[in-house]
Amino acid sequence: MSDLPLPIRRGQHGCAAGLNSLLSIIGLVPWKGGYFHERIMTDKTTVEDRIILGDPVPRFGAPLITGGSFDLHVSAGRWVVLAFLGSPANPRAESELANLLRQADLFGDEHIVVACVFTEPPADVAKYAGISRNGLLFLADYDGAISRSFGALRMPRTIVLDPMLRAVADIAWDFPQGHAETVHNVLRNLPAVDDSAGVPMFAPALIVPRVFSFELCDFLIQFYNEQGGEESGFQFDIDGKTATLSNWRLKRRSDVIVAAPEVRDLVRSHVVRRLLPEIERYFQFQVTRMDRYIVACYDSAVGGHFHRHRDNVNAGAQHRRFALSINLNSDFEGGDLMFPEFGRKVYRPPEGGALVFSCGALHQVTPVTRGRRYAFLAFAYGEEDAKKREANNARLHAGERQYLGTEDRLFPEDAPSPELAPA
Repeated sequence: MSDLPLPIRRGQHGCAAGLNSLLSIIGLVPWKGGYFHERIMTDKTTVEDRIILGDPVPRFGAPLITGGSFDLHVSAGRWVVLAFLGSPANPRAESELANLLRQADLFGDEHIVVACVFTEPPADVAKYAGISRNGLLFLADYDGAISRSFGALRMPRTIVLDPMLRAVADIAWDFPQGHAETVHNVLRNLPAVDDSAGVPMFAPALIVPRVFSFELCDFLIQFYNEQGGEESGFQFDIDGKTATLSNWRLKRRSDVIVAAPEVRDLVRSHVVRRLLPEIERYFQFQVTRMDRYIVACYDSAVGGHFHRHRDNVNAGAQHRRFALSINLNSDFEGGDLMFPEFGRKVYRPPEGGALVFSCGALHQVTPVTRGRRYAFLAFAYGEEDAKKREANNARLHAGERQYLGTEDRLFPEDAPSPELAPA
């Protein structure tokens, strides 16, 4: 049997029982309607450092040698190729990079992203800056920590991750059939992201219609237009503390904070009566608090959008459990939510309806191409999360609003949380 990591078609080895028996002997993992060898390596990397195919890999962030940074978790939703090249002064590294670049027609934001990892600074950074682009990045791992965690410090290798950041190929430089040829075969056989699981995938998101009445939707849109929205930023950790930054390439949206108590109470009552029971029923979580009452506008006139992100990775956001996105109108195009780890399918709640999803889910808002999308946006969480939020006050940059623990309650302190109605 060949040691190349190429698909073995179902049925090639007979009945299901025979196939399962074979798998237990030769150690294969599911792949594109077939199976891959579990290890594609021959070096002596220690078990502790090895990446197990099929398992999620360690997530990391790293500076780019050309400036900027790379966060692995944001690259999910594409095939990710981690090319551990060691020292750029090694002629073998140059040779392997040249072979990899022969597959450059495959690289891009929607299919394959390649991150080349160097353990030493290159002598000529400009050379790598000249070939860097969307889909091809060069990472600085000068202390070797990332390479070590992937078993690549002593033996450089290429590791391929699926759109959910699980390893599907681990090809060491000393692979007998040839490292470059094997990488070529693997990359050329990668299916489109939408076909990566072999079946259609759906994000674990809940759409609940008729949360807000049409009258409330119209009132909140009018409220936004009368108040006038302000450009909103996004949270980013700097030196371990959370700050709010603005970058139109990553996000273009204007918000109005709902501060009037009577309006907040009106919104809160709709959410408590019409949405919280469904969150508890389908996600088995009791929401008691809601962060951030805002009316947001994605305007086609300025290319309103929000690049891929997760809502709970920063110190100031770790308390968030669920994101609530309630559309206030429907007369716009674009502006839909997408969950890249689950393919290119887009999700749009109806006017007055809510889309609820985990704050840990990678998601993005596609550009609005016609009109304006108005939405009420908030985050939901519970009592233990509120304690975490208060503790994380110490991890906010000076100037960021401190959490007091009183303004986010969905129920009066002396009132019990609502019980679920019997099914």
